[in-house]
Amino acid sequence: MAAEIIHPRTPDTDEPVDAVFALHRGGKMEVRATVPVRDADDLSLAYTPGVARVCTAIAEQPELVDDYTWKANTVAVVTDGTAVLGLGDIGPQASLPVMEGKAILFKQFGGVDAVPIALDCTEVDQIVETVVRLAPSFGGVNLEDISAPRCFEIERRLQDALDIPIFHDDQHGTAIVTTAALWNAAKVTGRGIGDLRAVISGAGAAGIAIAKMLVSAGIGDVALCDRRGVVHQGREDLTDVKTEIAELTNKAGLKGSLAEALAGADVFIGVSGGTVPEEAVATMAKDCLIFAMANPNPEIHPEVAHKYAAVVATGRSDFPNQINNVLAFPGIFAGALQVRASRITEGMKLAAAEALAGVVAEELSAQKVIPSPFDARVAPAVTKAVAEAARREGVARR
Repeated sequence: MAAEIIHPRTPDTDEPVDAVFALHRGGKMEVRATVPVRDADDLSLAYTPGVARVCTAIAEQPELVDDYTWKANTVAVVTDGTAVLGLGDIGPQASLPVMEGKAILFKQFGGVDAVPIALDCTEVDQIVETVVRLAPSFGGVNLEDISAPRCFEIERRLQDALDIPIFHDDQHGTAIVTTAALWNAAKVTGRGIGDLRAVISGAGAAGIAIAKMLVSAGIGDVALCDRRGVVHQGREDLTDVKTEIAELTNKAGLKGSLAEALAGADVFIGVSGGTVPEEAVATMAKDCLIFAMANPNPEIHPEVAHKYAAVVATGRSDFPNQINNVLAFPGIFAGALQVRASRITEGMKLAAAEALAGVVAEELSAQKVIPSPFDARVAPAVTKAVAEAARREGVARR
């Protein structure tokens, strides 16, 4: 069904205002010059003949491109439009409003310039080849809204081919913010992350990345569930990616359905949509932690979750503890670009999660295990932590 478009009210009509369409008219971003071009002297410096000297210097010393162009602080936000928000495969043109939104969040929260790039191709080889050819113009690539399992191979191949950070935010941004919030939620209930057994509903890009990061963070145990139930090593229908995650998770050897896995579990993490029956929630451990992050309809509604959980988080902005990727990706790229990192490592991601958790360390409560996206402390803390981690990990070049 086509979206109803209600144009903004004009002085000579009584049409109602649709604030969303009014805000998006003409797009949400533009390109601005950072230097003046007021006269012939300015023109000769900004363009020919002066620019030729800069070009020649970069040709002789390629690393100077970071100092004398926008590359060092500019990210390509790349999508093929196959997994846009909760809308699914809506194509590249329909994805542009989201990519523009992502770009302005980069600038607003991290001071990083970003360019939306929506590709009219979906084959892995085509996407990889296209991004590799575009890469000389950018200091990093943020992959966005690309469906699983292709997103895993695309990210891996691009990072192998390029010496700039490649970051699939649907995976790693979600994992970083979730891990930070879970660290703090555990503290609120007097536990450490190693004391927790978690169940994740959803074995797509976000679910798999969360599981991997929780293992790296020292989770007691974590089981991943897809439509067919618990992902375990005995299943014969697993993809290569799920086979890999089965080897890393589910120490308890659980099998069966999501509801069966939830019995006695300390943590529920939802990145799948659908609804978890209340009777299954009721079987979770005392003082459990429920992160039901499907948007706009959480897998477990907060009203139900609060009956059983000590801490509740969602993906929505109208409830406390919003798990929002904007808490992570601006600072992660700002830190990586600051030190000219060649990649974003697991250590850098964990450092980002630790820094994010630390922002509210003195303010912890069941209603505040993660900062607000508008907390001005977030981006500087994440940026600093990621830059320092890049140096420790040996991927910084400055």
